[in-house]
Amino acid sequence: MRQKTSNPESDGSENLAREDKAAAKAGGSQTLHRGLDLLDQVIDGPIKLADLSERMGLTRSTTHRLANAMVERGFLTFLPREGYQLGPKLLQLGFLAQSQADVVQIARPHLEMLAAASEDVVHLGRLDGEQALYLDKIPGRRRVEISSRIGDRHPLTSTGLGKALLLDDPEPVWRRMFDAEYETGTHAADYGVWLERMRSYVGEGRAFDLEENEDQIRCVAAPIRDASGAIVAAISLSSAAQYMDDERMQDLSTAVRETAQKISGDLGWTPGVKSPRRPVRR
Repeated sequence: MRQKTSNPESDGSENLAREDKAAAKAGGSQTLHRGLDLLDQVIDGPIKLADLSERMGLTRSTTHRLANAMVERGFLTFLPREGYQLGPKLLQLGFLAQSQADVVQIARPHLEMLAAASEDVVHLGRLDGEQALYLDKIPGRRRVEISSRIGDRHPLTSTGLGKALLLDDPEPVWRRMFDAEYETGTHAADYGVWLERMRSYVGEGRAFDLEENEDQIRCVAAPIRDASGAIVAAISLSSAAQYMDDERMQDLSTAVRETAQKISGDLGWTPGVKSPRRPVRR
């Protein structure tokens, strides 16, 4: 059998080609990361080249070349005497991402983890007119019967989830909602007490249901925000009052808030971003 002999020069050129290809791939990855880092630096508004270069830790020429490439693709725009800022391409992508976002699908794994960790029932809901529409429900491990079902609509001022949806509304809206539901016999709470609690809920970033909607059922709820900071949904963790004394409700507040914030992050929300309080709705 004829033995095949290797050509050192051929092997060397092939190795060199592979090395060049790997280097090009690494360089492309580095450029991508730099581009993403650059976007992070202009989130707060226009920034001049010198400041951008310093923040990026790159030379001015490298920063200028990278920024101009992103201007050409629409990810950045350049304002004379002001500097670089986010471009129209990001608005387009943000709109498409938001339109494609399914809050139920996005929230489901987070809700399941919260339900498993707490062993209690977890709900997801959003505002529907002047009621809370329940979009999802994850059962708990405890033998606690809660009457809620997916597709149900519940009052806003007597449920934890509903109150969480109202946290950005002005007090005149709260009063109107409360009076309307009080007249229908939804709850018999004193408005002064209810108002004081709501004000504290705003400060805490979560809300409680203290057996106001269903006898012997308590819950902790928190709002979900989109990229603009607006409340678009809420989650609640519910259980029998015997498992939800005041101390445990306070302890669960952190887990519920963190879960809501994780879902918000998946919807494009940035920590600290909060939309202005909504105007009075008629």
